[in-house]
Amino acid sequence: MPTGVAIRDAREQLFGAAERILLRDGPSALTSRAVTTEAGCAKGVLHRHFADFDAFLAELVLDRVARVEARADTLHAAAGTGTVTGNLTAVLTDLFESVAVAIVGLVTSRDGLRARLRKARPTGVPVLTEAAAMIASYLAAERDLGRVAADADVGTLAPTLIGAAHLLFADRQSAPPEPEAVGKVVATVVAGVVRDGRP
Repeated sequence: MPTGVAIRDAREQLFGAAERILLRDGPSALTSRAVTTEAGCAKGVLHRHFADFDAFLAELVLDRVARVEARADTLHAAAGTGTVTGNLTAVLTDLFESVAVAIVGLVTSRDGLRARLRKARPTGVPVLTEAAAMIASYLAAERDLGRVAADADVGTLAPTLIGAAHLLFADRQSAPPEPEAVGKVVATVVAGVVRDGRP
């Protein structure tokens, strides 16, 4: 992009470019030059908006964490509608077909990024921790409605679902799993606790 040409919403443009690189080439391909080239802007644009590349990556991760947290209200509102398994399958597919798997790989591969993120999020793995909290809240709402067993341990079920779904989607080289495969895993995990009669 020529110098002096304004970029509308540079932050989102750079985040979008970083996501495309992560999804296409993985965390090792993510450099400041790769991001600005993908975004079609001068390298200095990134450094005008962020102190350094790790600061950019931390903001990217935190922005994607906020998106997961925003989905929680939508999922919680779905309690009592459709089926428990269907709702969980849809949210897990949506979560992991996005950049979530690549973000986890990015966080685990960069020590400086993890250190920065620990200041904002002292525990857990960013994105996965928030996703597990979202699912636990949803399952608790379904439990309150009687569609999940009263004694269901939602605090264990939620990370179990996240872990199982993450493994299904973790292979970047293969096609993403079919919704039926995700649904089968979800149905297996929640089989003992779903009470809505239509898992």
